[in-house]
Amino acid sequence: MNLSRRAFLVFYRNLVSYKRFVVSTFIASLIQPLFYLITFGIGMGAYMGAFGGKTYLSFLVPGVLITSVMMSSTFESLYGAFVKMIHEKLYDSLIATPVSAEDAIAGDILWGAFRGLISGVLMMAVAFFMGVFPVSLPAGLLLCVLMVLIGIMFGSMAMIVTSYAPNFDFFNYYTELVITPMLFFSGVFFPLDHFPAWMKTLAQFLPLTHAVQVSRAVYAGVYTKNLVLNLAFILALTAIAFWFGVGRMKKRLIK
Repeated sequence: MNLSRRAFLVFYRNLVSYKRFVVSTFIASLIQPLFYLITFGIGMGAYMGAFGGKTYLSFLVPGVLITSVMMSSTFESLYGAFVKMIHEKLYDSLIATPVSAEDAIAGDILWGAFRGLISGVLMMAVAFFMGVFPVSLPAGLLLCVLMVLIGIMFGSMAMIVTSYAPNFDFFNYYTELVITPMLFFSGVFFPLDHFPAWMKTLAQFLPLTHAVQVSRAVYAGVYTKNLVLNLAFILALTAIAFWFGVGRMKKRLIK
């Protein structure tokens, strides 16, 4: 794999183009996570007890924050990348310049991570106004770094799926069979403590589980040794998915 600084030029190209859709995408990035916070955090939270001495909303926010990053980076690397590849032929145009296939794909993965970061920051702003936000600046900065890493991880995974996709319908397999189950089996809405043993084991193989655990630790300011394993899982999967995603898309673009 031969990446260069041109990947960041591809990212910059996407940023310039993004200015035309900034308002609509901001609204779209807020709707679903805000829906979760209102219906689950406030509505259901009124009927639930405390979680570790904190309200249910405090438990929910770190998970929804990471979920919003996952969703934005995933959909950008699925539908966004597919449109550029098949309908706009943008990758073909980029490869005809000094930009390599690897640079074009890596730049789009970074762009997906940035879209995820935007969604996460918007959710942090919502959490702030709802009174559920870590008060320390270092915690906020750590969350931003985590969101970028999670965005690259899920963006890379989605790019692998895109490299095999013959049409838009193909993405339903990934979103319905992988992304949606992760929402409910990764400890986003409920603790994993009382889940069946087999479900707890399954959850440890889901990347969202580890991302939520790290996010929740940063929010609470409680860091344990287990976080090293969570971070090791995230870093390893990110590296593997990024390498494989770039390689697979390159093979599809250059036949």
